[in-house]
Amino acid sequence: MRRKLTIALVAHDHRKADMVEWVIFNSDFLSLHRLVCTGTTGGLVQEALRKEGVHPEITRMNSGPMGGDAEIAAMVVRKEIDLAVFLIDDLNAQPHEADIMMLLRQCRVHNVPIACNRYSADLMITSTLWDDESYIPSPPRYEKYER
Repeated sequence: MRRKLTIALVAHDHRKADMVEWVIFNSDFLSLHRLVCTGTTGGLVQEALRKEGVHPEITRMNSGPMGGDAEIAAMVVRKEIDLAVFLIDDLNAQPHEADIMMLLRQCRVHNVPIACNRYSADLMITSTLWDDESYIPSPPRYEKYER
């Protein structure tokens, strides 16, 4: 891939092990891109990649409950995120559910691909469309709200 992406990585506590495994499996790819992570996830990702001898550019935000999901959502709105991988714990309640929903919603509204499981994340990062200059994704049409 020629294009350098900014990829957001977020994982709930019970999904952090899945994120670490996914990051290690895709370390060659991820080493070529900028990573933005919520706090604890970012620390685990950084440690796992260092053990693999990979040192990508990683920006760590606050932890999710302390506003990290909201910080990443703001980056989505500002068109600073190209792809998000958000491994959500669907089996346990989250105290910051509103922030989670906001991040998912902003990715949909601003046409940012978001993967919520490892399989979809693998499919998204291996897409040839990232480097296809003739491909222009059609934006969602929110006619009532567009300027």
